[in-house]
Amino acid sequence: MEALRLILLFIHLVGFALLLGGAVTQFVSGRFRINPAMLWGSIIQLASGIALAAPLRGGGVLEPSPVKLGVKALFAVLIFIMVFFSRKREDVNKGHFMGIITLTVVNAAVAVFWN
Repeated sequence: MEALRLILLFIHLVGFALLLGGAVTQFVSGRFRINPAMLWGSIIQLASGIALAAPLRGGGVLEPSPVKLGVKALFAVLIFIMVFFSRKREDVNKGHFMGIITLTVVNAAVAVFWN
């Protein structure tokens, strides 16, 4: 079971890298556009996050609180919606784009700092 959790965690981190890396690349280029890396990163983050949370329902010592899981799920769904519905636009509003980056970083901070 631990090996499965580690594989899912690795996949989750790859999704985070795709999402944040794609967003930073677009931000540095000065063109605020949703690229395929951001789309796939948000999909991977959402799917692997759900898969990571599912086996943790056994009441183990390392099980995160349901509130933490709910907050992370809310952020992940918001990020996915913001990316998915803007993916075909030629340019995205700068505030919208910064919201995606901010929510991504805050979601990672929740994962790391919330015990």
